[in-house]
Order: sequence, then C-alpha cells, then structure tokens
Amino acid sequence: MKKFFLSHRQAHLIAFFAAYFFVALALIVQKKYNLEPCPLCITQRIIFMVLGLLFLINAFIRPRDLIKKISLTFLSVTSIIGMVFSFKHILIQSKAIDVPSECGVDLNYMFENFPFSKALNLLFKGTGDCSHIDWTFLGLTIPELALIGFILFFVYSVLLFRMNLK
Repeated sequence: MKKFFLSHRQAHLIAFFAAYFFVALALIVQKKYNLEPCPLCITQRIIFMVLGLLFLINAFIRPRDLIKKISLTFLSVTSIIGMVFSFKHILIQSKAIDVPSECGVDLNYMFENFPFSKALNLLFKGTGDCSHIDWTFLGLTIPELALIGFILFFVYSVLLFRMNLK
C-alpha cells in the first residue's frame, strides 16, 4: 500500500484530538443552548472518550503485528459499540422505537441503585429525554452526527491498520 504521510504516532494523536474535539463540541453546544444531555448522549460521549484514550495509548506503543491486531480489535469494537448506541438513539428520536414519555431515570441513579447489567439495560433502552430533538446542525441531530463520527473512526482505524506506519 502507498506510504502514508504521517507517522504512527502522529496518525494516532490526530485521532485522539479528534475524539476529544467531538466531546468538547458537544459540551459547547450543551452550554450555549442550555441543553440537558440524555443518558444515551452521555454514553456516546463516554465512548468517544474511550476511543480517544485508545488512540492515545496506541500513539506511544510500537506498532508490531500482534499489537496492531489487538489495537484494531479494540478500536473497531469500541467504534461499533458507539455506532450501535447512536443508531439506537436515532431510532428513538425518529419514533421507530417506543420509549416511555416520562423523563426516565438519571444516569447516576441508574448505576448507583441497580446492578450493573440492569443499569446497562436501562441505559440502552433510552428514556423520554432521548426522544426529544433539541438541536440540529445541517439538518442532522446530535446522534446522527455521532454516528457519522463513529463510522469515520472505524474507517480510520482500519486504514491505519492496513498502512505500514513507522
């Protein structure tokens, strides 16, 4: 494959900064428009932070074959998990999935008062908050933008894996 113009470290650091840029952008939009994030929004932010952390760790690890495969696996799985949560959120907002109309349970309350598996189940189901569209950019909702971001990270991870970066 053709030589990439970035080093292994540079390519991963760019992805690290991009992931945290998405989170910062979400926080800026939240503050500017006085929005209250729903549990699925918070989950997507956490997944972006985990992706960024994985890219940061990879930036400082020597790219050997086994490590590259493990790295690709973690990055791909994390990106796919992000896609699943974003897609679920999109389905809830488009009313393709029925959710309770009440606000639902707070994220902290879920994890403090329910077993971990039950809290994750409640989180994945979404709440009435998750169905409300508060803000759009170019006609895209926040979960739609997040889905695009997760797809881009997945593709970028695969491209990094396929290229021989030094």
